[in-house]
Amino acid sequence: MKYLVLFTVIVLFLCTVSGVMPALADFAIYENTVRLHVLAASDDAHDQEVKLLVRDAVLREMEVLLADAKTYDEAHAILCENLDRIRLVCNATLVSLGEDARVTVLFSKENYPTRHYESMSLPAGVYQSLQIRIGEGKGQNFWCVLYPALCEGPAKTEAILQKTGFTPDQIDILTDGESPKYKIKFKILEFFGENFSSNTR
Repeated sequence: MKYLVLFTVIVLFLCTVSGVMPALADFAIYENTVRLHVLAASDDAHDQEVKLLVRDAVLREMEVLLADAKTYDEAHAILCENLDRIRLVCNATLVSLGEDARVTVLFSKENYPTRHYESMSLPAGVYQSLQIRIGEGKGQNFWCVLYPALCEGPAKTEAILQKTGFTPDQIDILTDGESPKYKIKFKILEFFGENFSSNTR
């Protein structure tokens, strides 16, 4: 009898949440996004300002490098091929500022916390990440979304996501903060992203 009750509870629970469970395709949010992570040398005000100037130089370079990238795979390949170029741009910026520090550039999977932006939110989890560490990288971080190209601000967020292949449901999960349905989907994505995200593509 207790097994029948347990089975009934499970069935009722699944019926309740099935309408808000993310589809398997929705988890591709993690696999179709490249994050930018810039770490300042320290929390000193000067080092924080340097961090932002390095960030600006990187974003200008990304605007050129990723201008023709139409898919995540194209963006991924371009970034892999240009890590030395990105490093040179960052170090040239530091030299121009009279800084002794240099950067370490990594392009790998990285665990991110939940991030809320003006026009969208990204669930916590493991994303492909371009990490730029200035000096010892012990200062506060700067995060943004490198691909799709959302680092420059919230304008046309939905159009950019759509252009780069995100489905309408994925876009709703990321941008529809007022809908209880998508809030729940977001939380479920976040849970699995934090606990079960794969480190391989």
